[in-house]
Amino acid sequence: MVQGPVRSFFREYGIYLAWLVSMVAAAGSLYLSEVLYYEPCKLCWFQRIFMYPLVIMLGMAAFRNDRRMIGYALPLSIIGGSISIYHYAQQKIPGLAELLPCKVGIPCNTDYLNWWGFITIPFMALIAFLLITVCLFLARTASNNE
Repeated sequence: MVQGPVRSFFREYGIYLAWLVSMVAAAGSLYLSEVLYYEPCKLCWFQRIFMYPLVIMLGMAAFRNDRRMIGYALPLSIIGGSISIYHYAQQKIPGLAELLPCKVGIPCNTDYLNWWGFITIPFMALIAFLLITVCLFLARTASNNE
């Protein structure tokens, strides 16, 4: 388990860091769709459905220093991360997109961004969900062990 100064850092600032990550992710998704005019696919919308409430929930938790909100935010970040994994797999494994294709709008295996051959929009969403999950889990664990 995490010990010493890292433990106290996440006990103190884990909720704030998770909130910051959620704000950057939500702002990034809005920038991509509203400024760059990248139309979100069906799976992108599902990821947004799980990310946007985190901005509000974690903001309230950070403002009130309410660790009870972690229990509500963790499932959202875990489910959103799971959708991101599936979406990323659809982009990188060609046969997977044929199993359950997006039938309306933009195909889910479309890559608007593909930096260095592996960084795509669903990958960035996955990293955001993972960071939020880790920050919240460490903040929760640190506070429960004392």
